[in-house]
Amino acid sequence: MTIYFSRGSKQSVLGMPDYIEAIETTLQARGGASKVLAIPPDHTRLDSQAGPITHAVLKVLGDKLTDVMPALGTHSAMNEEELTKMFGDFPRDLIRVHHYKTDVDTLGYVDADFVDSVTEGNYSEAWPAQVNKIISRGDHDLILSIGQVVPHEVIGMANYTKNIFVGTGGNAGIDGSHYLSALYGMERIMGRCDTPLRKILNRAADLYLTHRPVVYVLTVVESTPDQGPVVRGLYVGDDHSVFTIAGELAAQVNCFRIAESPKKIVVWMDPSKYKKTWVANKSIYRTRMAIADGGTLVVIAPGVARFGEHEDVDGLIRKYGYRTTPEVKDMVAKNADLRANLSTAAHLIHASPEDRFRVEYCTDKLTQQELEGVGYYKGSPDLAMKEYRVDEIQDGWNESQSGEAFYFIRNPGLGLWMHSNHPHAF
Repeated sequence: MTIYFSRGSKQSVLGMPDYIEAIETTLQARGGASKVLAIPPDHTRLDSQAGPITHAVLKVLGDKLTDVMPALGTHSAMNEEELTKMFGDFPRDLIRVHHYKTDVDTLGYVDADFVDSVTEGNYSEAWPAQVNKIISRGDHDLILSIGQVVPHEVIGMANYTKNIFVGTGGNAGIDGSHYLSALYGMERIMGRCDTPLRKILNRAADLYLTHRPVVYVLTVVESTPDQGPVVRGLYVGDDHSVFTIAGELAAQVNCFRIAESPKKIVVWMDPSKYKKTWVANKSIYRTRMAIADGGTLVVIAPGVARFGEHEDVDGLIRKYGYRTTPEVKDMVAKNADLRANLSTAAHLIHASPEDRFRVEYCTDKLTQQELEGVGYYKGSPDLAMKEYRVDEIQDGWNESQSGEAFYFIRNPGLGLWMHSNHPHAF
């Protein structure tokens, strides 16, 4: 097991020459490759720089790059506009679509005793290690799993083995992974590398991926006020330590501690990336450890037009809503449709304000009745943009047009914000 490329610091600014060098160095160390599969994330992870890195892979490999399958997980397949946003003029004939309900193999299971132990008794079922058939049945001699290590609500720090087992995984594995983490408690997880689900996925990798040619290409990206997203780290390897190294840097550049807990937090959700609350609720996940009790989270999300990625999930969110954890657990116990969609149940828990703060969604594409039906409030994106002067301000403390203090975050998907005295702050 090897780390092939390691470059990064809080001051680093990495780009295409580094991406190309990393791929070339990796290929040289491995003795080359003749048929390569690349697995980047989709457009909702645009800031990962996986789009340019996939271009670098093509530049280095040429026609030896035979397949590119975005790790959609349960997300919808990208349309042409989204493909262009993520990959530009990348050859479309190389793109493959992952179908999480039909196109997977189960490699084996992580046993129930192990799962019970690492989740501290919160979940006690064996976990299925599932991957897309292009991984389990393909004859690639190199599989490049590309993505960003960043705080995440389900696994603590995103990417690495998650990109394979969740990004290209099946319905059962995704359901179990999300629900066990929700039961364990997202605030005990976010921003940490060593979490219950990470242990489970790494165990699955040790059991079922070691004989497959999977190499991880991991970025660490910081959101800066003047340059936007900047790549601070790039790490390539097939060893667990490649993730740990990236995670240590991500904890430094993506985790923020606020001395005073804001009564109001305002976040901007880029409409080109955020079109459903399923993804746009990163606004809630990443700020919930910062916002004061009784506070208001204003989510300016003009692109959000629905709740779920798919019709069935959208219907379940509308039916049950973003309720408290005890309420969701009770609904799971009493309702077969929700019990059969545990990743949706987990999402309801993750995105619930838990009766502790208020969520105001500013979009014209969902009605007041629709938003209040799931437990949120409705706001106007145009009025919010003016009141909070979104086009003028930078991240941090600001004052609204009416003189109200608020904390602003332009890209909540790139971080985790914590009140310094939060019981799970670190």
